[in-house]
Amino acid sequence: MHDALYRWDVWAAAYLIGGGCSDDSFMDFRAGVIALGCQWYQRVAADPDSLAAHPDVGQAANVRDRSEALFYEDVNYGASGAFERVTGDEDAFYEAWRSFRGADTESDNAVDMGEDFDFDDDREMSRRLPRLAALFLGTGP
Repeated sequence: MHDALYRWDVWAAAYLIGGGCSDDSFMDFRAGVIALGCQWYQRVAADPDSLAAHPDVGQAANVRDRSEALFYEDVNYGASGAFERVTGDEDAFYEAWRSFRGADTESDNAVDMGEDFDFDDDREMSRRLPRLAALFLGTGP
């Protein structure tokens, strides 16, 4: 689920919502989208600009420090925490994950992130993400 959101258009949405977005922050943002549930995940995967309709995003547009909106780092550790509770071994999840990923022949394939573009170009962001740009850049949709 994380990998399917590893795209420039989703990263641009995170950049607008968070007021910037590093590699690590983008991982946390994707975790936040996953935590929103299946319907929101599917909406964002189909159209990242649809996040403009999410109440947390709308609220984030009205605050100065919006780095917390949808950037949920702890979600990244939910599976390892659950695995540890079941096995009693905090390292067991990562060992099992490495074993699983080693058997995953597709994991070595390069990810197609789509077309790269300049997140600091307000005009380009408005063209690609008009609703989010209207919220965070003050541009018309």
